[in-house]
Amino acid sequence: MNSSCPQISFDFTKKFLPPVYILVFIIGLTANVIGLKSLIQNWTKQKIINVFALNLGLADILYLLTLPFQVVYHLKSSKWVFGEAFCKMTRICFNMNLYGSIGFLTCISVSRNLAIVHPVRVMGRLTATHSVVVSVLVWVLVSVQCLPDMFFTKTRAKGVQQCYDTTSKEFVEDYLTYSVGWTVTGFCLPFLVTVGCYTHVIVTLYSFRSTDRLMKRRSLKLLLVLILFFSVCYIPYHVFKNLNFPG
Repeated sequence: MNSSCPQISFDFTKKFLPPVYILVFIIGLTANVIGLKSLIQNWTKQKIINVFALNLGLADILYLLTLPFQVVYHLKSSKWVFGEAFCKMTRICFNMNLYGSIGFLTCISVSRNLAIVHPVRVMGRLTATHSVVVSVLVWVLVSVQCLPDMFFTKTRAKGVQQCYDTTSKEFVEDYLTYSVGWTVTGFCLPFLVTVGCYTHVIVTLYSFRSTDRLMKRRSLKLLLVLILFFSVCYIPYHVFKNLNFPG
């Protein structure tokens, strides 16, 4: 076949993504500020969970603050004008938000599991201090996972400068190996732990005849909602990220 393929136009990103980013920025920042304010006002209740929820909110805000720069980027037809260093900074903020959120959701699930399945063993032993220590460890672990990403090229050296989500064509093979390992440790393992914890909670609740049926149903719905949430928000991203390189 000698016929040439029509050139794909990406003008839709200039029209579609900026309004979406602006909407996400306004709604997300407002919701997180309100949520954090409410969390601080009710800090005396469930301190252990509140520490994880606080870090979850901070992780969201970390990424939301980079969205205005993404708006400018796409309004300029995917021309990055802020330099490679800041491009890397926006990507690491996104990844810190993504894997930090997964990590703290996992911590909440483990905490719930311990409180329901082993209430006698953990009663009085787990404090807010433990949550703070675990939160610091989560941030350290996520930082270690994200750090190698900073050493990959994120912008094109010649022509119109773009800010890649992954890396340029020259480093695709190396990045793919890193990305697959990152996906396994940053998403797959925490996801299995989270699902395992809530499944254990449901099995425990159903084993007690005294447990209210309504509570059992709510717990089962929570597990299904959790699986749906992870499936919609995280699984497609990691699948397409490891299948589509570069950018």
